[in-house]
Amino acid sequence: MRKGRYPRKAVDREDQNIAVLVVDDEHRWRRVVSALLTGEEGIEVVGEAGDGEQAVLQAQAVIPDLILLDVRMPGTNGIEAARAINRLLPTTKIVMLTASDEEDDVYEALKAGASGYLLKETLLDDLAGAVRAVGQGLGLLLSPGVATKLVTEFKETPRTEAATSSLSVRELEVLRLVSLGRANHEIADELCLSSHTVKRHVANILAKLHERSRLDAVMHAIRAGVLGDAPVTFG
Repeated sequence: MRKGRYPRKAVDREDQNIAVLVVDDEHRWRRVVSALLTGEEGIEVVGEAGDGEQAVLQAQAVIPDLILLDVRMPGTNGIEAARAINRLLPTTKIVMLTASDEEDDVYEALKAGASGYLLKETLLDDLAGAVRAVGQGLGLLLSPGVATKLVTEFKETPRTEAATSSLSVRELEVLRLVSLGRANHEIADELCLSSHTVKRHVANILAKLHERSRLDAVMHAIRAGVLGDAPVTFG
């Protein structure tokens, strides 16, 4: 990538555009993805990276709204990069765009903070639509085959209604918004609460469900049948 090709700061772009960083170790694939998104209304490709380490550095440089991130890359892989980016830039949404449909990869990517998991072979017809869906916070975005695997896993897991029955109405509201990929400050705005109160509700949810992460809490609630919102499928 030539120096100076992309803006180095988020303020250099138009605010209404969804700023996208494309990360894949295959240069040709990065070019395809960038070409598909370039010129799409409301979307701007603000950078590219060829591995996880570069992705973390580029993300901090351009502060994208959304990152399309491959899973299998040499060195720092996409899941490791997602964990680092989610910690450094919690408002940046991450979508795994990969050829891997391995269940472990899907689960670990979502645990790492990804807002979607899309398979390369199913997405090229409407990549821009997928970017807009995640950018607008429509929920967890999954390719159909990936969604089917997760739903099958949920069906085969015993329901755990006892723990979820201890959640208050407000905690269920917060958990529903967590399942849609909302950050704490977004939940606070929607429910007219302070961010501190939302953080406390999330902590209470995790404690009551005996789970360690937001994703684990959402999966627990889905298995128990208390969340009506299903993941959004795309492709």
